[in-house]
Amino acid sequence: MKKKVLKVHEDDNVVVALTNLSKNETVSLNGQEFTLQEDITAKHKFVAEDLQAGDSIIMYGVLVGKAQSPIKKGGLISTANVKHAANDFEIRAQRNTEWKKPDVTKFTGRTFMGYHRPNGEVGTANYWLVIPMVFCENRNLDVLQESLVRDLGYGRNRKYRYQAQQLIQLYQTGKSVEEILKADLQAEADLEESKRLFPNVDGIKFLTHEGGCGGTRQDAQALCGLLAGYITHPNCAGATVLSLGCQNAQVSILEEEIKKRDANFSKPLYILEQQKIGMESDLLAAAIKHTFAGLIIANQSRREPAPLSKLCIGLECGGSDGFSGISANPAIGYTSDLLVGLGGSVILSEFPELCGVEQELSDRCVQVDVAKRFSHLMKTYNARAVAVGSGFDMNPSPGNIKDGLITDAIKSAGAAKKGGTSPVTDVLDYPEKVNKPGLNLLCTPGNDVESTTAEVASGANVVLFTTGLGTPTGNPIAPVIKLASNTALYNKMRDIIDINTGTIIEGEETIEQAGERILDYVIKVASGELQISAVRHGQDDFIPWKRGVSL
Repeated sequence: MKKKVLKVHEDDNVVVALTNLSKNETVSLNGQEFTLQEDITAKHKFVAEDLQAGDSIIMYGVLVGKAQSPIKKGGLISTANVKHAANDFEIRAQRNTEWKKPDVTKFTGRTFMGYHRPNGEVGTANYWLVIPMVFCENRNLDVLQESLVRDLGYGRNRKYRYQAQQLIQLYQTGKSVEEILKADLQAEADLEESKRLFPNVDGIKFLTHEGGCGGTRQDAQALCGLLAGYITHPNCAGATVLSLGCQNAQVSILEEEIKKRDANFSKPLYILEQQKIGMESDLLAAAIKHTFAGLIIANQSRREPAPLSKLCIGLECGGSDGFSGISANPAIGYTSDLLVGLGGSVILSEFPELCGVEQELSDRCVQVDVAKRFSHLMKTYNARAVAVGSGFDMNPSPGNIKDGLITDAIKSAGAAKKGGTSPVTDVLDYPEKVNKPGLNLLCTPGNDVESTTAEVASGANVVLFTTGLGTPTGNPIAPVIKLASNTALYNKMRDIIDINTGTIIEGEETIEQAGERILDYVIKVASGELQISAVRHGQDDFIPWKRGVSL
């Protein structure tokens, strides 16, 4: 029989509703009965004991809020009666780096088929990049995209163009607006584009952005670091870079950032400066020729076996719900532990969504200096937000709150589960690169796309992205695998969701079983055996983070 309620941690004084519960209904948990004071929607929580104003709300074993008014046992917690609260944290001399390494026997000796790069890294894909140093070059990238993509076989499917053609025919035959809106358009199966000229190149990606000039010099430096992260990324075979010439984000800064990440960088890199070349037509002609030449070189790469230790998985969540922290997030947390146990790397980011669990993560840092850096980045970031009238407590979105994440600390405690239980080997500031195996903390905002963009720049060659509400987020060069926290979402949005972890909520699968299933899936995706939804749809989200306040 499916459970109706769940207490996440033995110290919690709130209980999660796993299904819709009615007022005056009595539910049992671990021998204790609760009579509900009101209707409780699935994913929301009720208190396990009478609380007075000022009493602590404990979930995941940590402080996640304070009662603002009395709440009777069995009463719903909401934004009306609970406010965000989280414990402060300190740097302790004692490190808590002992962890129960999971059994990795099933995966020992397993490999994935990847693209081996000269610096020893291994890509899960093989893309050519076209990058502007400044937003002034975005239009030229649009021209290059129109010139190259479709004829080389990288265009998207034509089924929606086919539907538009049907509407044109209806209009030309005199149909009214009402008749057109009611028309039953034929949704043909995806029509394949022409065969790729370069079968070993997964695509040409155009990283347009709105930066490079007009901001601070720090913005320009960070942008160059981010772009260097993509150029040196193992999923990238080479790049064509367009520079205007006078912008803040100078080519020399980009070259310095590339050298930081790969001292012996040897991929094909073609940098073209418009103010030196002169005529726009000459710039575009040179860009087309160099890109085509780069594709010829990139096509020489082949997938070859690589150990799982060459995987670097980014951990992300977006459109989270009240189930995310008890199904999808801990499931990929177990996947993270498996990969760390195999010598691989994982990246946990979104610092505003670590508010309230800082002490645990700080204690898990392998060295005091690493813990100090984490503390500095967290406190500085929150102070900047407070200075402009915001703060980490304002992180939950309306969708989060509607689906049970009523305080930032509740959201954070569940979000942190993505990082598993292994020691923190390093703490990185945006947009630094991962250089150590194990669990890495990366300072990014909670914004889905900004954070995913940053994780890939830091070296993630696969991203696991959990969601409870649904999101299409992807990335230009790294596969972003979408995981649903609940089965209803998976069934509703299967065209953009890849994996269902609602099986955990329904008692059909343990967190450990789901975590192993996810790693099996990752290996197939990394080997090019499966095409995930974000790649299939061409969901190439790319947003650099300007170091102002973005939660």
